[in-house]
Amino acid sequence: MISIKAEEIKPLAQYVYSLSGISLDEKKAYLFESRFGPMLDDLGLGSYIDLITKARNDLSRKLEQKIIDAITTNETLFFRDTSPFEVLQHKILPDLIDSRTARSTGALPVRLKIWSAACSTGQEVYSIAIVLKELLSGNPRYNISLMGTDLSDAAIAQASYGQYNRFEIERGLPGDKLRKYFEVNGTSWKIRDEIRSMATFRKLNLMQPFNHLGKFDIIFCRNVAIYFTIEDRKNLFERLADMLEPDGCLIIGSTESLTGVCDRFEAKRHIRSIYYQLKQK
Repeated sequence: MISIKAEEIKPLAQYVYSLSGISLDEKKAYLFESRFGPMLDDLGLGSYIDLITKARNDLSRKLEQKIIDAITTNETLFFRDTSPFEVLQHKILPDLIDSRTARSTGALPVRLKIWSAACSTGQEVYSIAIVLKELLSGNPRYNISLMGTDLSDAAIAQASYGQYNRFEIERGLPGDKLRKYFEVNGTSWKIRDEIRSMATFRKLNLMQPFNHLGKFDIIFCRNVAIYFTIEDRKNLFERLADMLEPDGCLIIGSTESLTGVCDRFEAKRHIRSIYYQLKQK
């Protein structure tokens, strides 16, 4: 594998940032080598600068997408950290359903829109869908819109298909839910259609405008802003605030905080979980 030169790190970091918003510094040389080194070998390129040049000259943008797929972490698992899904099931959803039901005329189903803003290969979305399924039991009174978005084409493709290998399926998924909501497909497991049909997936770069998606009742944006600069982080959460219904909820990563990042939110606590709501004017 070709080692990255000191003078190649900055231009490669700038190129990755321009594609994804992911901010990396000279300390991440090992990451560039591990993610992009095999590409250089496959393409017969002599340097990381050659990779940038080739990607920029590729009108099909396929190489650009391979670079995005390689650099996005896609570290995920079912019911990751547990507590976000507990607070979703026992606090957020019941409160929203109560408030929406109270406002409903009774003739139309109660509508809830949920967005997983960095869904990776779909485990978070399907974890949310399972919570919804078990809480609402397919009650026709509720019209649930569940959407997952990610920057990586490869991640979105797998999420849309909903198939996972043994390693992926055993990360966080309880045995009872595996048996109930998945079916064996060769050496892998595939999400059952009743859960798969609850979600839609699409490619989206969080650095670009997304106000066309409309308002949401619940937004999951976990463990992605940590890769952004502080200014990009502030900008992202300001725009997410614009996307929330007045009584909506934002769930971020367990190691993340909005203190000093976006003052439009206030933290709410439920047992051992933290979620965020907009400050009331």
